[in-house]
Amino acid sequence: MADDQDKESKTEEPTEKKIRDAIDKGNIPFSKEVPIFASSAAILVFFVFFMPSGASYLARSLTDIFEKADKWSLASGDDTVSLFNHIFWETSHFLLPAFALMMTFGVAASVMQNMPKPALDRIQPKFSRVSLSKGLQRIFGAQGLVEFAKSITKIMVISSIIAVSLTGDFFNSLNGMFSDPGTIPDHMEGATREIFVIILIATALLAIVDLLWTRYHWRTELRMTRQELKDELKQSDGDPIVKARQRSLARDRARKRMMSDVPRATLVIANPTHFAVALRYVREENEAPVVVAMGQDLIALKIREIAELHDVPVFEDPPLARSIFAQASIGSVIPAVFYKAVAELIHAIYAKGSGH
Repeated sequence: MADDQDKESKTEEPTEKKIRDAIDKGNIPFSKEVPIFASSAAILVFFVFFMPSGASYLARSLTDIFEKADKWSLASGDDTVSLFNHIFWETSHFLLPAFALMMTFGVAASVMQNMPKPALDRIQPKFSRVSLSKGLQRIFGAQGLVEFAKSITKIMVISSIIAVSLTGDFFNSLNGMFSDPGTIPDHMEGATREIFVIILIATALLAIVDLLWTRYHWRTELRMTRQELKDELKQSDGDPIVKARQRSLARDRARKRMMSDVPRATLVIANPTHFAVALRYVREENEAPVVVAMGQDLIALKIREIAELHDVPVFEDPPLARSIFAQASIGSVIPAVFYKAVAELIHAIYAKGSGH
């Protein structure tokens, strides 16, 4: 019941990260019907391109054994082993292309679905693999019922095909038993090829349906709840609360560094309570005054307090303070438009100092 509710709550499509993590763990969509179709295609290729010559060769070999039986002595166990070895190697020579084609087509069908990739998570021991409840769930669950339906469908289709093919060719098969043994392989080849062509078409349709179903079911199993989506977003972008805290700490550190530079300022231009801009001008350092600190409201008051504590001149010029605050940045020289106004204030400081 809890699993059903959990699946119902998974309404969001899986993210790229969720899909990537699943693939890294070996959880990939894989249709078992595609390799079966590939094996059927390999057998058909064998029958079309290799069967005629191979069957003729095998028939000649077996005919030679039966027609010249006197050459094969069975007087001892070694003679029997020799005869069976001969039959084995002749049969292997006939069947070897079939095995090679089936292996090649099967591997190609698997690789075309998903590129091979090592996944250690798949071989790690898990309790769910030996759990009776999990096993019953896999057998009688949706996926288990689908696999059962596919198996029943395959059995019915293949049985029907073989029954129809053999029924239509029944009397020809009986007549072939009393004909020249050399014609038997040709007759078997034609009947078998017909059966496999029909089977190949059926397995191709089943493979297409199963491939689409497998990928759909795989994405359905990877669906996420809204909470999982939010948690993943937090992990990828960072927790908003943590990031806000980090930004706050960064601002505090920058503010402390700024306040530590106020005593080095040449003058402070302020609006009585709202804005304050601390400027430093040393001819040997810069061509124009540099903003070493600025702020508004409480920070502006703090700048004025530190400036007065360290005997830094404070000039109240609201329009100039607001304009520099809006157009300048900490650590940069003031815009050229303010050169004249600030130069007058600096001149006033030097004149006052000369007067003393």
